Amino acid sequence: MRENIDGHFLLIGLMAYPIRHSLSPKMQNIIYSKLDVPYVYLAFEVTQDKLADAVKGLRALGLRGSAVSMPNKQLVCKYIDKLTPAVELIGACNTISNDDGVLTGYNTDGMGYMRSLKEAGVNVIGKKMTLLGGGGAASAIAVQAALDGVKEISIFNQKDDCYEKINEIANRINEKTDCKATVQDLNDTELLRNEIAESAVLCNATGVGMKPLEGQSIITDPTMLRKDLVVTDCIYSPRKTKLLEIAEGQGCKILNGIGMMLWQGHAQIKIWTGQDAPIDYVKEKMGFND
Repeated sequence: MRENIDGHFLLIGLMAYPIRHSLSPKMQNIIYSKLDVPYVYLAFEVTQDKLADAVKGLRALGLRGSAVSMPNKQLVCKYIDKLTPAVELIGACNTISNDDGVLTGYNTDGMGYMRSLKEAGVNVIGKKMTLLGGGGAASAIAVQAALDGVKEISIFNQKDDCYEKINEIANRINEKTDCKATVQDLNDTELLRNEIAESAVLCNATGVGMKPLEGQSIITDPTMLRKDLVVTDCIYSPRKTKLLEIAEGQGCKILNGIGMMLWQGHAQIKIWTGQDAPIDYVKEKMGFND
């Protein structure tokens, strides 16, 4: 615990619901202590009906900024002064920077995911990936993957409120990048099977597998997964979701959301402090090397 906190320290928040399970406060505070910068990071459970007030409070209290997670990533864009081009394309923000009262929205989720693949020795550039989900994380991953050079992205989502939104993002990807993006109904199991069979990477960007859906998986048939498929999950608590258990049983290389969390956090800290986060140090301190 830091012992030098004084009146010069500033607060950085994390607004989401639920959020008490998050590892981000521990990770971020370890980094600020190591870098010896005057920031403290705390999690706040903020539901969508409280989000507008929370953003007003951020501005009024002079927080340095805030991370934003489910279910607030898309809605929060309405309450921010400026959005980066990436956020405008994605339609979701996971990072707010408060610069003298001007709030700017960024998105580091996609960068974190793609960097986590690279660090794990997974090359999906020029290849196809299948993406499960249509919310903020899925949108960010799809956009960043397309910008980075993934050849094709097959997105599957329930035909709910997110379906049309992710379809709009797929259309923008097709218009503005060389990547081919399609959106399909998640209930079409056979089509999902066929798309996974053609993909190098399968990514779960839904909340299925974490509380309150812990122990559940969108993929329930192990035969949909083959040995040379890389299966990733954006969830990091639990470290091994039901999907990853199934994939591991099929001999697939698996990656949980820890790498994505670390590297998206690295990008956030660069925005807030201008410094590079000591990722190897964080891994050691948090036991991620085990």
